[in-house]
Amino acid sequence: MAYVYDDQNIFAKILRGEIPNNTVMETDHTLAFRDLHPQAPEHVLVIPKGAYVCHDHFALEASEAELVDFMRTAGRICADLGVQPGEGGAGYRTISNAGVNGLQEVPHYHLHILAGRPLGPLLAKA
Repeated sequence: MAYVYDDQNIFAKILRGEIPNNTVMETDHTLAFRDLHPQAPEHVLVIPKGAYVCHDHFALEASEAELVDFMRTAGRICADLGVQPGEGGAGYRTISNAGVNGLQEVPHYHLHILAGRPLGPLLAKA
């Protein structure tokens, strides 16, 4: 599938430095920052610096270096937040929305890391 990337989306503007953010971590291929409208006490967005629209676009087309960097950065953020359940933390949730049915709001791949309180069921029963 051919994805069309909109370079005017808010995350592209953040990556270009046109919009400020509250950076949590930055690497060669990844930027992580606090969500402006947090849905939990800890709510961090992790985005690749490359022009990827959604998870499958990133997973299928990103370089190995981008993929590894993104995943390791997300893991380091969980460790830094102290939420890893195997390390005494109470746990966290990761969410990535894609497309219309996934309610994706920004057409740049991003991973939400949410923690700091019980988050309830993943989806309400239909």
